[in-house]
Amino acid sequence: MGSIRFRRRTLIQAGSTLAGAAALGLPLRRAFADAKTLKIGFVSPQTGPLALFGEADKFTVEQMNKFLAGGIELHGKKVPVKIVQKDSQSSPNRAGEVANDLILKEKVDLMLVSSTPETANPVSDACELNEIPCISTMVPWQPWFFGRKGDPAKGFAWTYHFFWGLEDVIANFMAGWKSVPTNKKIGGLFPNDGDGNAWGDKKLGFPKPLADAGFTLIDPGRFQNMNNDFSAQIAAFKKEGVEIVTGVVIPPDAKTFLTQAKQQGFHPKVVTLGKALLFPTAIEALGGDGLSTEVWWTPDHPFTSSLTKQSARQLGDSYESTTKKQWTQCIGFVHALFEVAVDALKRTKDLGAATSIRDAIAATNIKTVVGEVKWGGAGPFKNVCRTPLVLGQWNKGTKHKYELAIVNNQSAPSIPASGKLKLMT
Repeated sequence: MGSIRFRRRTLIQAGSTLAGAAALGLPLRRAFADAKTLKIGFVSPQTGPLALFGEADKFTVEQMNKFLAGGIELHGKKVPVKIVQKDSQSSPNRAGEVANDLILKEKVDLMLVSSTPETANPVSDACELNEIPCISTMVPWQPWFFGRKGDPAKGFAWTYHFFWGLEDVIANFMAGWKSVPTNKKIGGLFPNDGDGNAWGDKKLGFPKPLADAGFTLIDPGRFQNMNNDFSAQIAAFKKEGVEIVTGVVIPPDAKTFLTQAKQQGFHPKVVTLGKALLFPTAIEALGGDGLSTEVWWTPDHPFTSSLTKQSARQLGDSYESTTKKQWTQCIGFVHALFEVAVDALKRTKDLGAATSIRDAIAATNIKTVVGEVKWGGAGPFKNVCRTPLVLGQWNKGTKHKYELAIVNNQSAPSIPASGKLKLMT
């Protein structure tokens, strides 16, 4: 049992097992095979203010457990697989703790992690420190790479990431805003966290591209998550005549801001927020007709799973029929995490060496349910692969209370658009 990556003590134990088996006349292959179980660690926020990011994880892990129940075919042999899932509780400190538990106690061979810098970054850092291969997603690449003090000339040795970047979200948001009549005055909501500091950064984030495109950004400054009073921001936006509101906030803060804005007579023509407006349950709580957001994945995306062979539509339908809930964007990317993991493991030359698993990850070139994942060619640095992004808007639906329509696909024309951005009423 235990890890497939042999440390010194494991090698000694394995040698004793083989010697004992030989002395008893037992088949050596059986003794060797029974000593191997491949462990995949998976960390995401299941509870706390970021829990909506992990809402679909139970479905995905159950699907993967069924799919991997017979093990993975590796070099002509079936190797059993165990997925060990941990909850970050939406806390960076807790994310680091559970990552260390998975590495040092569970002795996982490969780490997977998703959902915001507050979870992905500390887990990635723990893997880098302990030389454990790690694949991450659902964080714009800038807060993942630069938030971890990555050196563009060197990159990282053990941690690999696939998702879109700030350049993609900025391009999509601006394309939408340019398509509707406004005074081009934008109010920014950038909290004091990994995403907020990156989005509001004068060099890496929104300020420079917006200024270059003729927009005026009003940024009242950073605030803490779970803020209960946005009066100062609302007053600043009203004073400057803001007609567009943007930023990257957690769902509870979006609800607080939008409720207080309405109470205080602030009615922007466009509200395009990252993070908070991704989830159907949050939109229902907000009464979110007309709210717009980035779109990473939908059942209408023209991609197919390399593992289950499900189309994006079939995967979304399976989630809805199984959970009785509306599909969410996170389904595609958590599924893709396991696609990339299994693909890399099947290509690993020496499963006894962590470096060999790491090298197989680095050589990934696979078409997943979220698009192509290929490091070294589809991203700015060797550890980063960019995935496609489009713009969406929530409207009153037919099958569901609110449904997400793709309203701008200039950045990814292969993903079909179903409408155009409308001003909020």
